[in-house]
Amino acid sequence: MNAHSAAVNPTAPLGSARTGGGRLELVGLRRSFGTYNALAGIDLAVEKGEFIALLGPSGCGKSTALNCIAGLLPLTGGEIRLDGRRIDELQPEERGFGMVFQSYALFPHMTIRKNVGFGLAMQGVAKAEAEERIDRALDLVRLRDQGGKLPGQLSGGQQQRVAIARAIVIRPPLVLMDEPLSNLDAKLRLEMRAEIRAIHDAIGSTTIYVTHDQDEALSLADRIVVMSQGVIRQVGKPEDLYERPNHLDVADFMGFRTKIEGRVVETASGRTIVEAEGSRFALDRSTDAPAGAPITLSIRPEDLVAARSGDGLKATVRSSEYRGRAYFGVAQLAGGASVYFRSDAPVANRETVVLAPDPQRTLLFADTAR
Repeated sequence: MNAHSAAVNPTAPLGSARTGGGRLELVGLRRSFGTYNALAGIDLAVEKGEFIALLGPSGCGKSTALNCIAGLLPLTGGEIRLDGRRIDELQPEERGFGMVFQSYALFPHMTIRKNVGFGLAMQGVAKAEAEERIDRALDLVRLRDQGGKLPGQLSGGQQQRVAIARAIVIRPPLVLMDEPLSNLDAKLRLEMRAEIRAIHDAIGSTTIYVTHDQDEALSLADRIVVMSQGVIRQVGKPEDLYERPNHLDVADFMGFRTKIEGRVVETASGRTIVEAEGSRFALDRSTDAPAGAPITLSIRPEDLVAARSGDGLKATVRSSEYRGRAYFGVAQLAGGASVYFRSDAPVANRETVVLAPDPQRTLLFADTAR
C-alpha cells in the first residue's frame, strides 16, 4: 500500500495548522554519552511541510537525533534552527513541537477529549476555542464519538490515533514521531501508515518520523535519511534509496541482504566483470575500482535465483519456505558465507544449487565505499 494516496476525509480541517510549518536545520549536531558518540556531526535541512523518515538499525542515532530536536536531550555540539532562528537552547515546551511516542503516553485517568486537550490547557487556550480544536482533531483521526471514553477502553490503533490528535491539536510547526507503530500488529501498522500520511497532508506541518522499518519509510516519506553509527549515510527520495543506495550500510538496510566478497576482473563500457567464489559474472554496473581490486556484491533475495544447473555460485541449501509465487531460502557458499535466494521451484535442504545474480540489479561496492 502506498500511503501517499490515502485520505482521511476529515469533517473539518485544522485550518491555521497549515501555516505553522517550519524549515528545520541541523548543523553539525553532536551528542555524546561519555566517550560514546551517539551523533557524530549531523547536517540536515528539512523543508517546510516535508515528511522525513529517519531510518536505521537500533543504536544508529535516529532516536537520539529526534530527542535532541525535541529538546529532551541537550546537545554536545552543533545547532538546531527553525525558520532561521536558533532553538537548541530553548526548553522542550518552548519549542512548541508535537510528539507521538511508541508507548502512546496517554493519561489513563483522563477521557480521550481531556487527553487531546491537555496541551491546549497548558497553553491557556480559551475553553470555547479549545473545544472547537479538540473536535477538529478528533474528526481528523475519526474518533469524535470516542471522546468520552478512557484510553483503556480503546484498541491500540485507536490509542495511537488519540496520541496523534493530541500532538497536532496544538498546531505545531513540527510533528515528531518516534516509532509510533511498533506496538501494533501487522494489519494495524498498514492501516495506520495510510492514516499518518493523510493526516500529515491535511495539517501541513513538517513531520520527522523515526523508524527501523524500511517499508514504513518507503511508503510514508518524501525523503529518507539513512543513519548508521551516528552519521548520515544517505539522504534521498524513497525510490532513489531503494534502487540506488550509495553505501553498503544503506544497501543492507534497504533489503540487499546478501553480501559476497569478490574482485574486479575487468571494466568496460559501463559493465564490470567480477570474480567471486570461483565464478565470473558480467554485471551491468560500472565501478572506479581497478582490475584486481576487492569488491562486494550486494544482492536482494529476489535477484539471486536458484537453479539446478548453469552458470553461477554453487551453494548448499540450508532452509527454504514457500511465499506464494516463489520459494525463498538461505544457502551456504563453499567459502562459508550465507546467502539469501529465490527459487521458482521447491528445493530441499542440503541440496546443491547454482545461484545466478541478476546482472542489472546486483550492486557493486569497492573497499573505499565500505
